[in-house]
Amino acid sequence: MIIKNIFVRLALAIVIFLVAFTGCKKDMGGAGSGALLGKDDAAFATYENSFLEHLWKLNPNWATSVGYHKYDSLLYIPSEQSRSKMLEFVKFQIDSLSRFEVNTLNEGNRIDYKIMQNQLDFTQWQIERLKSYEWDPATYNVIGTFAYMLNEHYAPLAKRLHNFYQRLASVPAYYKEAEKQVKNPVTELTALAIEQNLGGLDVMEKDFADSLKKTDIPKAEKKQMTDRAALAVQAIKGYTDWLKALKNDHPRSFRLGKDLYEDKFKYENVAASNGQQTYNAAMQRKKYLHGQMAKISRELWPKYFGSKAMPGDTLLLIRAMIDTLSSKHVKPDEFQSAIVQLIPKLKDFVKTKDLLTLDPTKPLIIRKEPGYMAGVAGASMSGPGPYDKNGNSYFNVGSLAGWSPEKAESYLREYNQYIIQILCIHEAVPGHYVQGVYANKAPSIIKSVFGNGAMNEGWAVYTEEMMLDNGYGNNEPEMRLMWYKWNLRSVCNTILDYSVHNNDMTKEQAIKLLTAEAFQQQAEAEGKWKRVSVSSVQLTSYYTGYKEIMDLRDAYKIKMGDKYKLKDFNEKFLSYGSAPVKFIKEAMLAKPAASKN
Repeated sequence: MIIKNIFVRLALAIVIFLVAFTGCKKDMGGAGSGALLGKDDAAFATYENSFLEHLWKLNPNWATSVGYHKYDSLLYIPSEQSRSKMLEFVKFQIDSLSRFEVNTLNEGNRIDYKIMQNQLDFTQWQIERLKSYEWDPATYNVIGTFAYMLNEHYAPLAKRLHNFYQRLASVPAYYKEAEKQVKNPVTELTALAIEQNLGGLDVMEKDFADSLKKTDIPKAEKKQMTDRAALAVQAIKGYTDWLKALKNDHPRSFRLGKDLYEDKFKYENVAASNGQQTYNAAMQRKKYLHGQMAKISRELWPKYFGSKAMPGDTLLLIRAMIDTLSSKHVKPDEFQSAIVQLIPKLKDFVKTKDLLTLDPTKPLIIRKEPGYMAGVAGASMSGPGPYDKNGNSYFNVGSLAGWSPEKAESYLREYNQYIIQILCIHEAVPGHYVQGVYANKAPSIIKSVFGNGAMNEGWAVYTEEMMLDNGYGNNEPEMRLMWYKWNLRSVCNTILDYSVHNNDMTKEQAIKLLTAEAFQQQAEAEGKWKRVSVSSVQLTSYYTGYKEIMDLRDAYKIKMGDKYKLKDFNEKFLSYGSAPVKFIKEAMLAKPAASKN
């Protein structure tokens, strides 16, 4: 899972309207005036740059997280007025964008146009229809970008700390306004908001103070700065205390319902299929995977069970084999170190097989998952923003510290010696980390700013199979069986998400699906239920993107014929940045323009 700009692909467009905006008509003139509009690419490039500059004025939090640091000292306050101003801005930009003749633009700009159009429509839909600012208290959390300012080295430490200090001034007002906005909140999202906000307090309380010690800022000034941080901590705790005490006898259900779900699926995934069609395809894929897993399990049975009678039930047969293989795993305190050791091996394999060109200058740091990210995914990737291309990429690894032996064992059986390798392929090489490096090299910032989750997750899933198809794991049937289990996880993510939010699937039914049919450990299944109750649609992005990439590769092979090379496909695909696969497919399969005599 990629968490870019603190789970931005779950909440990207939610963030966009949680800002204050004044003087809208006056400020918007530069972004949408007729003088900038035209039918050529130069005019569109000018419009893009102006559009982004105005966007960053509206949302300095988002600007900071993508590496645009002009507004680091500012924190705007979410309010009804700010949403009204953002809605005015969005409608103005939709009108400005519509004045371009999209078919006259070059390939890259045509994709940017469609991405911007979708994002603007999405934002308007969220403000007017979804209204999660009322029922999702986890929307309100400032800690991620504060942590970014401390951890990244884009500017001298003293400058970053002064901006941090100035931004802190608005934190109490931010959370007071949040309390005004929250109405009839979802119980599960209220718990998540409490967990994540409290989980990130060290950023304000400890990390900021520790960073100040490394500077020559005068002692009296440091005292002022830490005092302000204490007020911010008090505000965050006040918000969580308010949430804990909030009387909410009839909370909104976390289930979106079919109408909202299909709309959100359309805007977030930007796929060729809708939610219902993707769910149907996932059901068929599940059936196929069960067949392949049964075949391998039968082949491996004598090796692991000798003459013991084989279960007649296919699912029980597969479960028995997976349970046996899952017993091989690292110790709880070795989980992160095992990941550290795997990354160089994956890089060497990619180079040896010539699957992709890797950039050794882009750092990958493996770290304990920060507290403000807790409660959603056990492992994730956080990449640098498009304006901060030399920033660090972080492989965030959930800690098992404090877990009971039983829970830790269940988790480690899930991430056994086979799955932990596939996890590292997915999150790092050649998955999210590598895709992020390529995305930041793409010429279009729009494609990175509005990066498509289905493309990101689909690429990570696609690379797992690509690595195995090219011999990773020495073609061992055990590794292939475990990858089928892992791929079944992506498939069942879609089935789970759609069923929960559209068909009222219960927790009991969900756990049964994940344990009996997806062969997951109880701890993993419990965690996934929590995740589907605090998110929607994002879980479908894995299978949606994977399926579309595989379909595209098959079509591209036919187009290229004898000239097809896997490395060429991979690098050409990634060259489009984080654009929706649907748009990349249109570009890669387009017929060459006829030459002019």
